[in-house]
Amino acid sequence: MLIIGICGGTGSGKTTVVNKILEILTADHVAVLSQDSYYKDNSNISVEERKHINFDHPNSIEFDLLYDHINELKKGNSVKKPIYSYITCTRSSETIHIESKEVILIEGILLFSDEKIRNICNMKVFADAPPDERLLRVIKRDIVQRGRDVEQTLNRYTESVKPMHEQFIEPTKRFADIIVPLGGENMVAINILVSTIRQKLLLVP
Repeated sequence: MLIIGICGGTGSGKTTVVNKILEILTADHVAVLSQDSYYKDNSNISVEERKHINFDHPNSIEFDLLYDHINELKKGNSVKKPIYSYITCTRSSETIHIESKEVILIEGILLFSDEKIRNICNMKVFADAPPDERLLRVIKRDIVQRGRDVEQTLNRYTESVKPMHEQFIEPTKRFADIIVPLGGENMVAINILVSTIRQKLLLVP
């Protein structure tokens, strides 16, 4: 089994990298866990308080549960991945069944800020992209998927996304085994990554 962590700033193309890998290796060989599924449930606080949650700080993630799930998959067991809503800032009572596979991909902006998550990964990948490109992607995503307007998105970027990136995400680039400039747009780097995965697992090209 190969456990691969894919980290990088908000809008850096992490999810696209994961999807490109899935296109090449197929879901028969790969299971995916997203850090976004492991945001802490905030049903215990008011709707107004939820508006001020800093999703770019490590304290917003239930890393212990993510680590436990990675370990279970490593043992060959299945797990029940949480479903998190950015609209309500709460977890659903439903879960997603994930089976153990030869390759476990874990992606998220804060993955490498947690030592135990870093240590359980056999390979660490950092998706990199210029700040202006990441901002454009954040604006598009937050408006379409998370119900925010442009002003809310820009305020959030200035107040939390940018400073948290500089404090908690960018410094973890030093832990990466592979850096992928331009994220999912860099097919040369993705093909090299896939070739490395195949070699380690002895998968037929």
